[in-house]
Formats: sequence, structure tokens, C-alpha cells
Amino acid sequence: MSVPSYREELISKIPAAQLLVSMGYRYLTPRQALDLRGGRERNVILIGVLEDWLKDHNHYMVKGKEISFTDSAIAEAIRRLTDISLNEGLIRTNELVYDQLTLGIALPQTVEGDIHSFSLHYIDWKHPENNVYHVTEEFNVEREGSHQTRRPDIVCFVNGIPFVILECKRPDLIIKEGGLPYEEAISQQLRNQKEGEIRHLFAYSQLLLAVSTNHAAYATTGAKKAFWSAWKEEDATAHEVRIQALVNVPLLGELKDTFYDWREDAAWVRHEFADKLGRLVTEQDRAIVSLLTPSRLLELSYQFLVFDGGIKKIARYQQYFAVKATVNRVAGLNAQGERTGGVIWHTTGTGKSLTMVMLAKALSLHPNIKNPRVILVTDRVNLDL
Repeated sequence: MSVPSYREELISKIPAAQLLVSMGYRYLTPRQALDLRGGRERNVILIGVLEDWLKDHNHYMVKGKEISFTDSAIAEAIRRLTDISLNEGLIRTNELVYDQLTLGIALPQTVEGDIHSFSLHYIDWKHPENNVYHVTEEFNVEREGSHQTRRPDIVCFVNGIPFVILECKRPDLIIKEGGLPYEEAISQQLRNQKEGEIRHLFAYSQLLLAVSTNHAAYATTGAKKAFWSAWKEEDATAHEVRIQALVNVPLLGELKDTFYDWREDAAWVRHEFADKLGRLVTEQDRAIVSLLTPSRLLELSYQFLVFDGGIKKIARYQQYFAVKATVNRVAGLNAQGERTGGVIWHTTGTGKSLTMVMLAKALSLHPNIKNPRVILVTDRVNLDL
């Protein structure tokens, strides 16, 4: 067996998947993932996972008593999420799905002979630890109007819903146009979102990654290549220490068998990668930990995504940290019992307007800030458009 034929899997995909497991994602083999979506490659939601989570985490109160939703109500919630149409285009469909995921839905239930509506939620946004996170590799998805498939390298799920899609490339991949390997991964992500491809998977996605060990970029659904960005952490030193520990967490026992034994030439792959601790942190690792740690993933998805004129946008790192710092200032009082002001300094083209939109969204969602009033002052007429 020659090493080059496995370079992409050994150098990029396996390290990414194992790191996600170390971060708290439950690992599914491709076969297990397919079984959870009813054995149909057309389906992209892990129905078995979603159904169990909805039953366990959705209840309503009547006269101080907690009542579970009926099985028919759970089935209706799943139907509403899975029965989507792409007739209005990918981004519009993605926005409708996003509204369902963030706002929840109202379902009728009969209480003492009367029908009332109660809210059901697909995600517990306030308590990330209450959700379940899965990761799988080689996620075969049937293309639109065809039995042919596309196979994203890695897909991450929240409560069975595909939130993240990763494409992995080996760092020494030769690109005809002279680009970098991660740019080929971006091109693959863009191709898969086109009509006739696997748009029904991307209808649910919130975060997309393109990685190739030494490079990593992220974007959200529908983003053009020019808007894929790198992420940087504010406290890089502490972040590096955490990543170094995570990348060297060994897989043990049954989990180790599950992770390796489904692969072609599993014994050889095990020998090349398993139990080899002490590996160095890569840019790929940094991006995965920064963006896909479950609490950060939910925070980015809930507070730092906006739909603007038919375009879906996600915060860049400087916008994220600026909004976080501002909200922390506004949400608390100083020693004099007053709120402390501040200035966010931007240069041209760094996303001032989008930062303001995301800040307004974060303020409106914060539990300590009641009825926030946001006033925008501009110094040029064209900024009012």
C-alpha cells in the first residue's frame, strides 16, 4: 500500500474528525449515519436523532404540570423541517429553515378538551450542553433529480440537523490554476450548492469550512469565494494550549474500533495514524476548535448570522470580538452604577455596518438588556441607503 493514495485522509480528514470527537461530537460511521436517515441518501437529517431529542427536550406547562408533546405533534415538527422546497432558491430556503431553527414553531395540542398552541424548539440555544452533536465522514447525498451522489468529507450535526459541512484537502495537492489546496475545497463547496447538485443539504447548513492542514477558511451558505475568510482568536496563547491538548486525546476502546474499522485497509490506516500522540497543532486545528466548539458554533449561528437583501452573512472574527466586548460593557454597570461607553475603531471595508446590525441583534437577545434602543447616526447620505 502506497502512502500517497491516503495522504488526504491521513493528513487532513482523519485529524479533523478525531479532533471533533475530542471536542465532544459523537462519532458515526457512514453506515450508521445512513441508517439514522432512514437508509435513503436523499435524506440529509438524522431523523432518529432528531425525533429522540424533540421528545426528550420539548414540553409545555399546564396548571403547573409539565406535559410532553404527542407523537403526532413530534411527527408534524419533523415534517415541517424536512418538507422543504427549493423553488425560491437556496438562500431563501435556508432563511426559512433558519427562522424555524431559531424561533421554533407553534403546534396545537388538546388540553382538557380545548385546543391551544405551544412552542416547540429544535435547538436549545441558551444551553448548548442540552443539545447532541454528531460528526460523520463521507456523507453521501443524492443529487437533485439524479441517483448520482456527492460526498462531502465531514458533516457535523446538531440534534440530527446538518449545521456544518467541511471539505478537506491534502496540503501538497497540485492545483492546475496554481491556487492553494484549500481553495479547491472552497470550489467544491460552491459547486455542491448549485442547482442540480445537493442544495437540500446546504438548505440546513450554517457554517462551511475548507481546510488543508496549513490553511483554513470559513463562510456561510451561499457566500462567494471572495468572502471566505480566516479566523483569528483574541487570546491566541490560551487558545493554542487548549488545542494542543485536544489534538492529542486518544480514541479508546469501542470508539477507536468504530472510528477505524469501517475504512478500506483499516489495519494500515490504524498503523499510520492511531495512537501517534504529540502531533503539532495546524491551522486546520485552530479553525476547527475556534469555530466548531459546540458553544461557539451555536453562538455564531444564533447571534452572528444575518440575511441581508438575499445574501446570508456571518461575522468575521474582528466583528465577533467587537460585538462581544460591546455587549459585555452594555450588559453590566460600573462602580458608579452606570454603563460605560466605548469606541470601536474600524478602517474602510472592515464591515462597520454589519457590525452594527450584529450588535443590535446581540443586544436584543441579551437577557439583561430590556427593550434596548439602538440609534444609528451616519455622516454621509449614501450610508442611509
